[in-house]
Amino acid sequence: MNRILFIGGGNMASAIISGLVKQRYPLQALHVVEPVEAQRERLRHDFGVSSQAGADHKLDATELVVWAVKPQMFFAAARDCGEHLRGALHLSVMAGIRTAALIQAVQTSCVVRAMPNMPALIGQGIAALYAPAAVLPQQRLQAQRVLDATGATLWVEQESDLDAVTALSGSGPAYVFYFIEAMMQAAQEMGLSAEVGRSLALATFSGAAALAQGSPESPATLRDRVTSKGGTTHAALLVLEASGVKAAIVAALKAAQQRARELGDEFGGGPAVP
Repeated sequence: MNRILFIGGGNMASAIISGLVKQRYPLQALHVVEPVEAQRERLRHDFGVSSQAGADHKLDATELVVWAVKPQMFFAAARDCGEHLRGALHLSVMAGIRTAALIQAVQTSCVVRAMPNMPALIGQGIAALYAPAAVLPQQRLQAQRVLDATGATLWVEQESDLDAVTALSGSGPAYVFYFIEAMMQAAQEMGLSAEVGRSLALATFSGAAALAQGSPESPATLRDRVTSKGGTTHAALLVLEASGVKAAIVAALKAAQQRARELGDEFGGGPAVP
């Protein structure tokens, strides 16, 4: 069983640890470096995993390290911990730090980048992974198994695809919450209580998503099945189309993709690996 070290003990690290613990991964094989004492105590209380504030020789036996710090903190953390992790496989769940920057900072080409998302906190996330050619198939599988604990996983062939993944699924939960907010606001303006509006909006959204996921038909076909010409759904969709909602959503995702590219440039990673 691989000894897994987490650098950073925030939400994403907690989500992965939680998934691994639920899969009965040995607690003695999980360890966290987290400088904030309150975070360390929370991890010990919630999961029973060991942790420490900084780097030392205890990290030397690490086989797989998960980088889960904020991107702006990565390079300092790599300087502190890197010398103890030369033989490890490095899995990054940080946005914006490209493969070239990872390799330079940790001084090994055994790196995998991943973009998980917030539903990983409840085991219903999806993560896209990318690995350069130097990463062996067995190492790819090791990295994937870690993120399998948080939900679905898939691989992309080009590192630049992770910018689109970030825009679509990484940032995507915020778009869903935004739409649910709008439905709840409309419910109250139409005379329903906040509690009833929330229940209806959440159940409608989750039910429709589950139906789309389980159906062989496209979302467009499913939408047509709900829509009768001249009916209530048709009236609503006419307003959405006239307001350019679909075009605005597409433009929003492209803006997020562009920002992901800019963050990669800001953190000094150079161009994405093709």
